[in-house]
Amino acid sequence: MIAVEGTSGSAVAAAARSLARALHDATGHGGVSAWDASGIFTELAAAEAGIAGPSARTLTLLYAADLAFRVRWHIAPALDAGESVVVAPYIESAKALSIAAGLPRRWLDEVFGFAPKPHVCYRVKEPRRRESSGRQNGYSESFTSALVANGDPTDPAELRARSTEYLNSLEARRRCIRFTPGEVARLTRPQTRRR
Repeated sequence: MIAVEGTSGSAVAAAARSLARALHDATGHGGVSAWDASGIFTELAAAEAGIAGPSARTLTLLYAADLAFRVRWHIAPALDAGESVVVAPYIESAKALSIAAGLPRRWLDEVFGFAPKPHVCYRVKEPRRRESSGRQNGYSESFTSALVANGDPTDPAELRARSTEYLNSLEARRRCIRFTPGEVARLTRPQTRRR
């Protein structure tokens, strides 16, 4: 299991697809388990406009429910079959946003305690400029949009900066390895022994 983390939904999705394609080419198997596989966030986005939006805590619990669905129907079956699965995003992206929004780390560790540990965690390099299409490209954008719609006073730029800070700390502790999609071939190339 390979986790792909980051603060840009489109960059995480693109890197995951590229990584899964390279794994499939190298091994004959591999796929992506992407957020909102359960449709929870699609349903949330389609909710009536007059209804108050969810809090950061509720969004985190919804993400955990979606992740539990993904573990049950995507991740565990792939791992049981001996296949590679790229999970994008996984736990650290959700934790980064939740911590940036003020939720306690201990609570987050408990919420995500059910999820299996990835074999490796890659962190996608953030784009230089923030996406401005208005679309909800990924969990990060969906989380931020929901908080803004709910009237949360947290500034989206500040939320992203704090999320990036959390991911930087993981990288500094070597819990996630930074890479760009152009590096995928290097990451999936079988390691050869030197003589």
